[in-house]
Amino acid sequence: MQCKAAFVTGGASGIGLALAETLARRGARVAAFDLKFSDEARAQLRKACPEALFLEVDVRDAAGVAAAVDKAVSQIGRPDVAINSAGVQVALPFLEISSERYDFVVDVNLKGSRNFAAAVLPHMQSGGHLALVASLAGIVSNYGYAAYSSSKFGVVGLATALRIECKPRGIVVSAICPPEVPTPMVDEERRTAPAVTMQTKQFAGTVTLPDLCSQVMHGLERDRFMIVPGSWRARFTVFLARAFPRLLARITDSMVAKALRAS
Repeated sequence: MQCKAAFVTGGASGIGLALAETLARRGARVAAFDLKFSDEARAQLRKACPEALFLEVDVRDAAGVAAAVDKAVSQIGRPDVAINSAGVQVALPFLEISSERYDFVVDVNLKGSRNFAAAVLPHMQSGGHLALVASLAGIVSNYGYAAYSSSKFGVVGLATALRIECKPRGIVVSAICPPEVPTPMVDEERRTAPAVTMQTKQFAGTVTLPDLCSQVMHGLERDRFMIVPGSWRARFTVFLARAFPRLLARITDSMVAKALRAS
């Protein structure tokens, strides 16, 4: 995959920073977007890309994202690869999620994906690749995931529609749907989420950041639409959701009931 310029949101930590580093090590000039960058994050990315750009912007701000993307284009050129990885999580039972917190999750995860796509697509040319980081929770939901899955199912739906519209322009669109990844966001989830949520998540397994990056690059190089990093457990979960949804529902219900009895 030839990539001269790569734009990555959520580039201050976690998946976004790891993907930005991976693209930089492959020779891309990288523009990273996030609310704020620590000195450590800047130093980490600059090891791989000394001329990396750091643009501080809230993905919920459509005009702000468009302006930041325009600035990046003026400095390093049109993006060959654009990845939206900015995201937030709230893992609580539905009735414990206020409307404000629900809106926040949807605004960052889904509307942020829309804002980034709307900002970068006018600059992208044939051969370009837009990837939206969704989640396995955008294909299969979980206990306590009312807000998160709502947003991530939406991201998968958005990517599906964009794939159809972008194909005539020669632009490839992918949806990246990993299982649990050890990141600061997941560390926070482990501290605050219901125990039943964390127990049922084990069904799909986890994936490390290095393995995720390797598998995402593999998927992008092959122009895959749905990229599911992780072990066979994650891909088996997707298979069950598509081929045997009633069986997966029974398995999920059984795991939740068992976890609730133990709590």
